[in-house]
Amino acid sequence: MKPAFASMYNVLLERFGKQHWWPAESPFEVIVGAILTQNTSWGNVEKAILNLKKNGLLDPVRLNKLPLEKLAVFIRPAGYYNIKARRLKEFLRFFFGNYGGELKKMSSVPAHFLREELLSVHGIGPETADSIMLYALNKPVFVIDAYTKRVLLRHGIINDRASYDQMQGLFLSGLKKDARVFNEFHALLVRLGKELCLKNKPKCGICPLKQKLQK
Repeated sequence: MKPAFASMYNVLLERFGKQHWWPAESPFEVIVGAILTQNTSWGNVEKAILNLKKNGLLDPVRLNKLPLEKLAVFIRPAGYYNIKARRLKEFLRFFFGNYGGELKKMSSVPAHFLREELLSVHGIGPETADSIMLYALNKPVFVIDAYTKRVLLRHGIINDRASYDQMQGLFLSGLKKDARVFNEFHALLVRLGKELCLKNKPKCGICPLKQKLQK
């Protein structure tokens, strides 16, 4: 039996409301944020993005021309700034080399092909690639992160050996492929993980999924 993902979605939406995620002013900002958010909090990413905005650098052409060392200084709040500066540069090299720096061209590529391309870029793994595709390009892929895995584990939907692709496959087979729903559902799972399904001392007694789906 497939997990009742539709019911989970409705319960979380009723509890938390729409999340309006990803918070960004442009698809390119989403991409930059997806790369910078690796191994850091969103608050730190916001500081780094604000630095880029204040200096007129949150633009693919300007960012591509910016020397690596200067880029690292601007994104310092995001942590691991030298590594992340190189990853941003690697993405930009791919973006301009394959699509001339045009998001419309990149968005026109079929999802399965684009995903493989993104995964070939140094520093971009499945979660980052899928975040770019879903949140920046509106492709119907489901993002799996630590919060999502924690929720699935605690509700007995997966075991701790489940791979990224296996977890993603559950959502893709259990729900209609709809980028809008995937976007909202993932954001709701993140909200649940941050507020109730905590890594330590989870608040299971007030979890809406436990209350409404496991009666």
